Amino acid sequence: QVQLVESGGGLVQPGGSLRLSCTVSGTIFGIYMAWYRQAPGKQRELVARITTGSTTIYLDSVKGRFTISRDNAKNTVSLQMNSLKPEDTAVYYCDAKTTVMHYWGKGTLVTVSS
Repeated sequence: QVQLVESGGGLVQPGGSLRLSCTVSGTIFGIYMAWYRQAPGKQRELVARITTGSTTIYLDSVKGRFTISRDNAKNTVSLQMNSLKPEDTAVYYCDAKTTVMHYWGKGTLVTVSS
């Protein structure tokens, strides 16, 4: 079955950068892939989304700092995060939306602190 595995999280100083990657097993016939994040006690929020046509959308607070991309026959999706801020601290989840359902990864923790 389809599985999503995130990687690339870790501890970074404010102003630093991290690149998250999501590996999707098998082939997914879908509409878009996205990155969500959730901080403790907070609601999950959409960070960035990219369609099969490479149309992108970003959370206003990350616009200009984060870049989502997909490659390898749409089997992977990455999130390049630059100029990180403490408010970016959260567990980041990869999401793949197909015509049938959403598939979620287990998440990778990003901590921005000095």
